[in-house]
Amino acid sequence: MSAENKALCRRFIDAINHRHVDECVAMLSPDYVYRGPGLEVRGPEGWRQLLDVYLTAFPDLAFTIDDLVAEDDKVAIRFTAQGTHRGELSGVAPSGRPVSVPCIIITRIVNGRIVDDFEVFDNLGMFQSIGTLPALPASV
Repeated sequence: MSAENKALCRRFIDAINHRHVDECVAMLSPDYVYRGPGLEVRGPEGWRQLLDVYLTAFPDLAFTIDDLVAEDDKVAIRFTAQGTHRGELSGVAPSGRPVSVPCIIITRIVNGRIVDDFEVFDNLGMFQSIGTLPALPASV
């Protein structure tokens, strides 16, 4: 089971990277729930709208898998999201700056479909990269 779940997650990320959004939606359960920093999204259409926010802000957005670990019905993925801030994000005008954001998501899969995701990512670092917030000093 773990091998199939890992393969599903790899296909899902590959589909995002190739903008095969309908393929991604087909991998989601009708009862899908995404939980991320300050956000909860329900259903495949809610996920599609969330992805659209990020693809509008970062049209060249790409995910690179750094680690993939599976046990039972869960897959933990550590990945890096990279893109260029070319569209509005949370009211912030495009900066044209490159962004590289470390992320971790735990995905639960039931009967070959993604049921829920719990994601954490460096939200602060993302907004620092696009110039909205001051960067922290390199050494403390």
